[in-house]
Amino acid sequence: MNVVQPAARMFVELSKSQDVVAGDGTTSVTVLAGSILGKCMTLVGKGVHPTVISDALGRCATKCCEVLRAMAAPVALEDRDALIRAASTSLNSKVVSQYSSLLAPIAVDCVLRVLDPARPDSVDLRDVKVVKRLGGTVDDTTVVEGLVFDHKTSKAAGGPTRVENAKIALIQASNPMLRLSAGLPRAARAAWRCAAVPAGSPVACRC
Repeated sequence: MNVVQPAARMFVELSKSQDVVAGDGTTSVTVLAGSILGKCMTLVGKGVHPTVISDALGRCATKCCEVLRAMAAPVALEDRDALIRAASTSLNSKVVSQYSSLLAPIAVDCVLRVLDPARPDSVDLRDVKVVKRLGGTVDDTTVVEGLVFDHKTSKAAGGPTRVENAKIALIQASNPMLRLSAGLPRAARAAWRCAAVPAGSPVACRC
């Protein structure tokens, strides 16, 4: 969002920061900050110096944090019902509020599956991927434990359309020797990749 006005730009950055830290509450912080700014403009119009207003707001922020910490109720990660209630509260203000009873448990289960118990405060949401498909509805949303390959099979090349009990190797081609085989024929390229992986390497390869 290209915003030039300084105050409006501050609101945009505030909303982005709230989204990064909490993932919700962007509208609330924008409305609250706008209301505080309006009151500050009233005080400036009455002759109150901006420095005095800034110091007062700093003390108010400290006091608000103390009150919120006193009101806060700890939630255990093992209490799935409490987590679902918190997720439902967040979804009730969204466009999909009517589906909160369906999406809240899915969101909680996804986060709990990628959560590292040793570091519960740092969850990498990039480990959760949302795959969208045309023709379905929100009611068709489900959780898939594992990997979802969203690429179609090549029927023209004789590729399989269904494989049961498949063994899949995930290969990260960081070895520069693997990149050298890009121009080789298919069979030679597969053999080159197997030869390029050092013996004893944890990388799995199937020719």
